[in-house]
Amino acid sequence: MTSYDQPSSSNEEIFAENASTSIHSRCVATLKSHNSYTSSLVLAGKFLFTGSSDKEIRMWKRRADHENPTNDDVVVVVAGKGAVKSLVVSAGDKIFSAHQDNKIRVWKINNHHNSDTQTLAHLATLPILSDRAIKYLRPKNHVQIRRHKTSTWVHHVDAVSALALSQDESLLYSVSWDRTLKIWSTPDFKCIQSIENAHDDAINALAASRDGRVYTGSADKKIKVWGKPHGGEKNHSLVATLEKHSSGINALAVDMNGSVLYSGSSDRTILVWENDCGGGGGRTVAALRGHKKAILCLGVVADLVCSGSADKTIRIWRRGVERCYSCVAVLAGHDGPVKCLTAASDCHHEGDDETSSYLLYSGGLDGDTKVWEIFVLR
Repeated sequence: MTSYDQPSSSNEEIFAENASTSIHSRCVATLKSHNSYTSSLVLAGKFLFTGSSDKEIRMWKRRADHENPTNDDVVVVVAGKGAVKSLVVSAGDKIFSAHQDNKIRVWKINNHHNSDTQTLAHLATLPILSDRAIKYLRPKNHVQIRRHKTSTWVHHVDAVSALALSQDESLLYSVSWDRTLKIWSTPDFKCIQSIENAHDDAINALAASRDGRVYTGSADKKIKVWGKPHGGEKNHSLVATLEKHSSGINALAVDMNGSVLYSGSSDRTILVWENDCGGGGGRTVAALRGHKKAILCLGVVADLVCSGSADKTIRIWRRGVERCYSCVAVLAGHDGPVKCLTAASDCHHEGDDETSSYLLYSGGLDGDTKVWEIFVLR
């Protein structure tokens, strides 16, 4: 049953400050949408899309006043088998979803004339049939996935764990527990490259930078940097391997400029990486500690870094001068580990030049999706 609860516990509102910044944060809504946990979420215009561990994708209308949504405010789509692992939006009219059943699905967001409602229509399932058929006919396109079993290289053969789009949205990147990184052409949905054995263990995290770099994070404790093709080169290639974490990588995020990478790990640490001047790799400039359990998700908005953890909390970190980071808020309200989050500027809030307002959306293993207001007083 779908419901929308106002916060009732005082621990869902906190006030934190340091020498240069005051932050006021409060939970303004709780969306109870799934019979199982919320595994992924993404914003697209006026709508929030949530994916669940029981194969549902829900589309929620975002409301500035946080009023209780009616039945018309929620659209439910059921697809695939198992969890919806990742969601990304392309050009505001397409949604790509990654699934536990090893597939990627493409959805068209349909806007209805004379109405403020939208619906989802299934466009394709990747790999598409024509791509599979062409590759299947040529033995050189087959790769061995088990001792006595082969598959064409366009197939993921385990859960697709994360998705990302290139800056111009012409390429879709996907990673999987099968240890591969695949690159897809978004105009025709064809797989154009598969990097087999990209890692030594399951790949859990993915991020794409504005400058063309692609970052993958794995249970093998490594982050790998893949370079954008140059000139006549067709394929992405390995640029660098980043090794500082002591446990598997669960989350990656890149700042707005593409110059800083954040990585979250089961070692309870968020590492901050800056691009070096030559090789395209990175060097650590900070380590953010405070969570009591594994970091499961990361999000960046303006100079704030948001982290969700298995300790059921969200921490908000602010970047100051000289690469100095401070934890300016701890949000407690979920009854289970925080699995996914995203943040955006709150365009409905009228603030002055010294106040910034953001909306943070978090999904947890408790099945809830929470909406948080964050006010930053500079």
